[in-house]
Amino acid sequence: MRSVEEIEAEIAKLNPADVRQVAKWLADYEAELWDKQIEDDVDEGKLDRYINEALEEYRHGKTRPLP
Repeated sequence: MRSVEEIEAEIAKLNPADVRQVAKWLADYEAELWDKQIEDDVDEGKLDRYINEALEEYRHGKTRPLP
């Protein structure tokens, strides 16, 4: 496997259009990783506390629905 430094050096050789294409792919990939992390956190119950807190605030009128 290539090192990060090798990949960076190769990207630096690309023309601007190809750099934009790589940047878009990387942003999309990073978003997928984030989505996967959130899904894993939900499955593991790591967000339950925050969900319950938000629901409790809503029940007590401390929040209001979006328009």
